[in-house]
Amino acid sequence: MHIEEIEKFLEKQKLAKGQHVKIDFKKRNTLYGLFIKTDDYGELKSKNLWRIVVEPRIKEYLTSKDMNLARIFNGMEITRLGVVVA
Repeated sequence: MHIEEIEKFLEKQKLAKGQHVKIDFKKRNTLYGLFIKTDDYGELKSKNLWRIVVEPRIKEYLTSKDMNLARIFNGMEITRLGVVVA
């Protein structure tokens, strides 16, 4: 996906705090995660890179806000995004 498509999805959804996103990839299994904005968000976004906390670590991230729990993914590998309904 292109930068504009991912950004539009994130803005349009206005995700609630801690709300998961289903992320489908071209060559990787589907992940559930949380897009996070850190100090380097603008720089990463300009390169179509996104910092995402994957599902098993979300609860820990929400309590600690430790950005080391996140991984960086290339937006061009993402094929589809969807909001996970609780």
